[in-house]
Amino acid sequence: MTRTSPLTLIRRLAASRAAAALTAALIRLRDSPAGRVAGGWWHAVAWRAGRVAAVARQAWRRSLQLRMVAITLIASSVLVGVFAFVVANRASTILLDQATANAEAQLRAGEIWADSQLGVHNQWFDPELQSTMSSTVGYLVGGEASQVSGRVWSLRAYKLSGLQPVTAPQVDDVSQVITRDLETSVATEGPSSQIRTASLGGGEPQKYLVYGTPVLTSFGQLELYYVVPLTAEDQAANEIRTTVLVTGAALVVLLVILTALVTRLVVTPVRVAARTAQRLSAGLLDQRMAVNGEDDLALLGASFNQMAANLQRQIVRLEEMSRLQRRFTSDVSHELRTPLTTVRMAADLIFAERDEFDPAVARSAELLQNELDRFENLLTDLLEISRFDAGFAMLDAEPTDLVPIVERVTERLAGLAERVGVPLEVELPEAAMVAEVDPRRVERILRNLVGNAIEHGEGKPVRVRMRADETAVSITVRDHGVGLKPGEEKLVFNRFWRADPSRARQTGGTGLGLSISLEDARLHGGWLEAWGAPGAGAQFRLTLPCRAGDRLTAAPLRLVPDDLPPRASDSPLAVSELRRVTEEAPS
Repeated sequence: MTRTSPLTLIRRLAASRAAAALTAALIRLRDSPAGRVAGGWWHAVAWRAGRVAAVARQAWRRSLQLRMVAITLIASSVLVGVFAFVVANRASTILLDQATANAEAQLRAGEIWADSQLGVHNQWFDPELQSTMSSTVGYLVGGEASQVSGRVWSLRAYKLSGLQPVTAPQVDDVSQVITRDLETSVATEGPSSQIRTASLGGGEPQKYLVYGTPVLTSFGQLELYYVVPLTAEDQAANEIRTTVLVTGAALVVLLVILTALVTRLVVTPVRVAARTAQRLSAGLLDQRMAVNGEDDLALLGASFNQMAANLQRQIVRLEEMSRLQRRFTSDVSHELRTPLTTVRMAADLIFAERDEFDPAVARSAELLQNELDRFENLLTDLLEISRFDAGFAMLDAEPTDLVPIVERVTERLAGLAERVGVPLEVELPEAAMVAEVDPRRVERILRNLVGNAIEHGEGKPVRVRMRADETAVSITVRDHGVGLKPGEEKLVFNRFWRADPSRARQTGGTGLGLSISLEDARLHGGWLEAWGAPGAGAQFRLTLPCRAGDRLTAAPLRLVPDDLPPRASDSPLAVSELRRVTEEAPS
C-alpha cells in the first residue's frame, strides 16, 4: 500500500480549492447583469443565425434556379480568380524579364566603357585611378546626379581594399540594394543579379533590380553595379492585375445574370407543369399548360396536355362507370327489397308451421329461413355500401363508453365461439373509456372484427384488448389462425375478398363486413389496420379519436402483437405503415 506524502496532499488540496474558486468566479460572472446581457445577446445571435441557415437550406433544396446560379457563381469565380492569378504572374514575369534584359544591355555597355577608361592605369594604387572611377560612373549616370530615385551606378573593388567605392547619384544607403552577398557573388562567380525592396534617399520603399558584373583591368578586378527601379513595371503589373480582376468580376456578374435568365426560361415551364399537375391532382381536370413555339419545352407542354386530356377522359369514364355501378347496386337492392319482403312473409308462415310437416319439409323450411336471413343481411350491407359510395353516410357522434359495447359484442358472439371451439379472451380496463363516436357503427365494426377472428381462429383463442390515452382509443382483435400472406393485409378490406375462395363461411357473412367497417372507421376519422403473418395469425386494430374531428397521430396499442414468436416478428409483415391500409384500401 502506497503512502501519500503531506506535500502531495497540500498540493492536491490547493489545486481543488483553486478549481472551486475558479468555478465560483465563473458562476458569479454568469449570474451577473453583464453576464446575463452577454448570454442573452449570444443566444439571440445564435437563434438568428440558425433561422438564417434554416431559410438558406430550405431555399437551396426548393429552388433549382438558386442552385444553378450559386454553382455558376462559385465555379466562374474560381475560374476567373485562377485566370487572373496566372495572367498577372505571367505579365509580371514578362515585365521583369524585359527589365532584366534592358539592365543587362546597359550593364554590358557600361562594362565596355569602364574597361576602356580604366585600361590606362597599370597599378591599383595609381593616384589618378580613383578620379577615373568617379568620372566613369558619372558618365554612365549621364549627369543626372540629382535623380536619387532613378537609376544608380556603382563601381567597387571587392578584392582591392585600398580603393573606395564610387556611386552616382550619391546614395548613402545603397548598401540596402548592393548587399555583401551580391558583392561576393559578382566577385567570385561573375555576373549576378537580385531584386531588393528598399527606400533609397529616404523615399517610399520600392523594388530595385540590382545587376552586377566584374570589370577586368590590367591592375586587377573591379565590379560594376547597375541599380534599376522597378516602379514602372510594378505599376504596369498592378494595372494588368486590376484590369483582369475587374473584367473577370464583370464576366462573373454577366454569367450569373445569363445563368439566371436561362435557368428561368427552363424552370418556368417546369414550375407551370408542377402547378398544373397539382391542380389536376386536386380534381381540376380541365387545367392545361400554355404551349408557345416548337422547341423542346413546347413539346413538353404539348405532351403534358395530351397526357392530361387522356387522364381526364379515363377518369371521367371511370367515374361514369362507378356512378352507374353504384346506381345499379342501389337500384337492385331497393328492387329486391319488395320481393324479399313477400318471400320473408311466406317463409315465416312456413317456418312457424314446420312442426306439422314431415322432417324433410321442416328441414327445408329451416334452411330457407337461414338463407333468407343471410340474403337480407347482404341487401342491408349493399344498401349501406351504396350510401357510402354516394357520400350520404352520416355520423351521429355522441359521448359513449366503449367498454359496454365491447362486452355486448363479445357476449353476443360467445355462442358462435363456443360452437366452433374458439375461446374468447377479453381484456378491458376497469374505468370507463368515453369517446365521441357513433355507437351503432362502432358496434358493427367490432362485430365484424370479432366474428371474422372467430371464423379464422382455427380453434385457438381470440383475444380482444382495449387501451386509451388522452387523444385516442385503440381496440385490437387477435386470432392465432392461418394468418395473412404478404400483401393480404391490404386486400382484406376489399369487397367480397377471401384469402381462400374455396373456404366456406361459418358465420353467414356477406363478404362486405370489413369494407363497411373500414368506411365506418374513416367516417370517425379513425384508423382500421391489419397485420398478419403465415402461421402466426392476424391482428386488427381499430383506433378512434376521443373527440370527434380530432386528427390521430398515434395509437395506444401496437399493431404488431406482443405475443409474436421471434421468427414471425422478423417477417416483413411484422412492421406495417400507420394509416397505409386506411389510405390505400379501395372504397
